[in-house]
Amino acid sequence: MKKIHLLILQAFIRPFLVTFSIVMFVLLMLFLFKYIDDLIGKGLEWYTILELLGYQCVVQLTMALPLSMLLSSIMTFGNLGESYELVAIKAAGVSLRNAMTPLFVLVAIFAGGAFIFSDYTLPVVNLKMGTMLLDIRNQKADFLIKPGVFNNSIPGYSIRAKSKSEDGTILYDLVIYNHTSTSKATNVLIAKEGYMHNSEDNEYMVLQLRDGVQYEDSRVKNANRYDERQQFTRFRFKESTQKFSMESFGAQKTDASLFKSHHQMLNLKQLKHYSDSNHIQLDSIGHVIAEDSKRHINYFTSYYNQKRDSLKNTLVASGDYALPDFSLHTNSNSEKRSVLTNAMNQANYVKDVATNRSQEYKLYTEKDIRYDIEWHRKFTLAASCLLLFGIGAPLGAIIRKGGLGLPVVMAIVFFLIYHVIFTIAEKAARDGSMQPFFGMWMAIIVLTPLAIFLTYKSTSDSALFDVDQYKIKAQKLAKVVKEKWEKYNKKKKATPPNHSPSV
Repeated sequence: MKKIHLLILQAFIRPFLVTFSIVMFVLLMLFLFKYIDDLIGKGLEWYTILELLGYQCVVQLTMALPLSMLLSSIMTFGNLGESYELVAIKAAGVSLRNAMTPLFVLVAIFAGGAFIFSDYTLPVVNLKMGTMLLDIRNQKADFLIKPGVFNNSIPGYSIRAKSKSEDGTILYDLVIYNHTSTSKATNVLIAKEGYMHNSEDNEYMVLQLRDGVQYEDSRVKNANRYDERQQFTRFRFKESTQKFSMESFGAQKTDASLFKSHHQMLNLKQLKHYSDSNHIQLDSIGHVIAEDSKRHINYFTSYYNQKRDSLKNTLVASGDYALPDFSLHTNSNSEKRSVLTNAMNQANYVKDVATNRSQEYKLYTEKDIRYDIEWHRKFTLAASCLLLFGIGAPLGAIIRKGGLGLPVVMAIVFFLIYHVIFTIAEKAARDGSMQPFFGMWMAIIVLTPLAIFLTYKSTSDSALFDVDQYKIKAQKLAKVVKEKWEKYNKKKKATPPNHSPSV
């Protein structure tokens, strides 16, 4: 028994590692194709790109792990079935369910690790990758100074270098126009060589210049009259340093704390905390709307109750104890108009208050949906690994084909079914047309009966995907149809036509 379990585990591990590597490579290529415009021409260091790809690998585990689990399980049992090893295992008295037991334990360990990963590791990686990708997107593509071209990336400066070194840090024959103090190009700096690097805090770009001269306009600023004694100053230097703020490049790092409250950056404990706080805000807004509406309605009612009581006291004082009808039918036109106008004003005010508050209420409702969806996502990753293995293992035992041919096709088909159902249901949950629970678990609920059905068929040695079997059944069906058609034609020929007597 132990040798059989070890054999199946060895047969599963190798395809799993191969398929996981292939799926991860394909997903990384899709990521690069999507963000290639944001990465090219930014002057990024190689380790920065590797760091970003590392974060993306961790993020893509949520899709790569279930897909590789499905594909490797189909390949494993397909290879065992094609080489008749499953037949030998069953002949030894070991059922397919017992043979799958070690893999179920291994996949359960993977599922538990996936849950811990999605709860603790994934939020941190999402936070770091989100801030890093935002910094790269905001960084200007024209940060690098191109030879022979004026660069205006730094506000107030125009920089041109005739040539530069291979690493781009040393610029030759520099010309720098300073427009910060005046709109005219009267402040010019020329240098033979300049070494470019960042400051220690990465807040400034430092340009160390050598063998140069600076021309500066020394006229009085804002002078509206012509001065024939205007002066220009010229400075010659052997070495000089110019500092440029890095804010204009968008190269400063974004504060990660700005995104810590985002639903994708939270674990289960934090999601519960933010969800409870969000519920408090929803209850507070609803209470404010109700109290505000009630206050105006009570004011409107009390105003006319006071008017009624005042009129009643006046009638009693005059000796007339009959209280007149206060309906609009008995009031004068001016009183009717006053009552209706006041009522309309109060109703419009209450409507405006409710409309303004409803936008805020809708915002908190959408946040509450996002928190619920992300809470369920922590569990669906582990459940999807178990589900897709439950589909792939019996499916491989049924089709009995190994390699990268039919198993890959079947895996892609079933994964697309799972992914389409999951995406549509999640979108419906985000829109509020479906409960977050059903939106996140719909694919698992729909495909679980399929996994049970395939497991039953595989344990009963069903040839569910045997093409020859369906071909034989089709031939039998065609033969039966042909025989019935021939019998019908013979019966039709044997029956004489019914001629009506002539008159």
